[in-house]
Amino acid sequence: MSSARYGRMFPGPEPLSTGPRLLMHAGDNGGICDGAAVLDSLVPGDDDATEAAGWPFFGQLIAHDITADRSPITGAVPTDALRNAREPKLNLEMLYSDGPIGSAFLYDVNDPAKFLLSPDGADVPRNSQGVALIGDPRNDSHLFALSLHVALLRAHNRIVDLLREAGAPEDEVFDRARTTLTWHYQWVAVHDFLPRLVGAPLVEQVLNEGGRWFAPEPHQGYIPLEFADAAFRYGHGQIRHTYRLVAGGPLVPLFPDLVGFGPLPADRRLDLPQIFDVPGHPSAQRAKRLDGRLPASLIGLPEPLTGPVAEDAHRSLAVRDLLRGESTGLPSGEAVAQLLDADPLTAEELDKNWPDGTPLWFYILKEAEHRGAGDRLGPVGGRIVAEVLIGLLRADPASFLHREPHWQPTLPAAGLTYGLADLLMLGTESSATEASSSSLPSLLSSPSLPSSPSSTSETSSESAFPSTSAATAPGAEAPRDTALPSGVGALRTPALPSEAQAFRAHTDELSPPASPPFRKVSTSGCPVRQSRR
Repeated sequence: MSSARYGRMFPGPEPLSTGPRLLMHAGDNGGICDGAAVLDSLVPGDDDATEAAGWPFFGQLIAHDITADRSPITGAVPTDALRNAREPKLNLEMLYSDGPIGSAFLYDVNDPAKFLLSPDGADVPRNSQGVALIGDPRNDSHLFALSLHVALLRAHNRIVDLLREAGAPEDEVFDRARTTLTWHYQWVAVHDFLPRLVGAPLVEQVLNEGGRWFAPEPHQGYIPLEFADAAFRYGHGQIRHTYRLVAGGPLVPLFPDLVGFGPLPADRRLDLPQIFDVPGHPSAQRAKRLDGRLPASLIGLPEPLTGPVAEDAHRSLAVRDLLRGESTGLPSGEAVAQLLDADPLTAEELDKNWPDGTPLWFYILKEAEHRGAGDRLGPVGGRIVAEVLIGLLRADPASFLHREPHWQPTLPAAGLTYGLADLLMLGTESSATEASSSSLPSLLSSPSLPSSPSSTSETSSESAFPSTSAATAPGAEAPRDTALPSGVGALRTPALPSEAQAFRAHTDELSPPASPPFRKVSTSGCPVRQSRR
């Protein structure tokens, strides 16, 4: 199977056929997925989950990193012809694109080891029409995705500074910085993000025993449709009705107030501790509880996100999620639960009598409500997400989990254990003073990749940076999200015996030992010399 295609995690169950009219009725205004219908009955805090409000947006960035389906939601493209415009790897392709040589517009011409930022460092650079110069335009769709994207850019730039202070050779600085940021991001996904979302016991089980349903061989990773079009869309159900961007500021909905695709206004800046728990700061706002309902801002998406639509119902993200599952032939939630030997939800728990079975996306949200207390995914959703993310990392010979599964973060942590907040705050002024000489020796010694992930894997034409965003193309699907529950420290699994050999064979094939190195570009079939300044 091509790494740029989608596939099936559960090929046995029959596709569920519900019919578009019933799905649109369920997901549109006043339907079972419309959270506005119960908003008046809630008191402050009633809708709050355990975890901080920023976690669904971090999950959305992961989704943008590993998958981009640009087919219309009406299912005009046969399932076996669907193409993934991203490599199925957690390699921060959404940030780095083709690197300082292939995507020079993303980098500082005076210091190409660093990303270019806006003059005040709070936004990405933009062209004369306000269009973002960014590795993935979907990360400019709203303020929260953009803020996390910028935080990662700033973290990379800070790592470059730290490496130079430590005396790293200048021709290795960019590759080392990219690998360092990528491995910390991957480690956070496994040891901070996943335990919050699916629970630590399931994460530990998949790490120790491998995936039961998804365990691709090295270089054979792909995106299961059950993951892309159902389970990893759960984060849509964790979006709050309103957010506060700064302490004491007003509460505003995500859309239309915080829609992106333009320069970041001075009065629309986000203080990250408002959506993530950061040591030394008050507790952040919480994510919305998972209950099968979406806030009004997602039931009526603005046109900059959806583009022109054939029917008004297509402005509802819930409708789009339900139609996507139908168009890609996903099985019912009950069928997957039976396959996994999980106790199925009752009719009372589902709150709706679906004629032939429950759409998998909606089933996973209701399962989270009743089997995960509204805080985390249940047996079906949790199994899909945990096995796919860990399986993709194991299938990537450049990932920390493939090469050094016992590796630990080397960047400084504000608390007892390293977490996402440490990574996002690294590039801020307050954190930059703390990431001082104490972390320099460890940065030089780890991670031990010989070069950046982009130079140890071939870039296919399908994963090249696209010229248009899925969020702005007519009929394209809306952005994907993600989220989780409480964190856990280090979980470990033994290395596979053949990992080092597989990685060495891969790098020998793609990275000739000559200096300066050559990088293969599959669109031309010819190596392109890389110059480093």
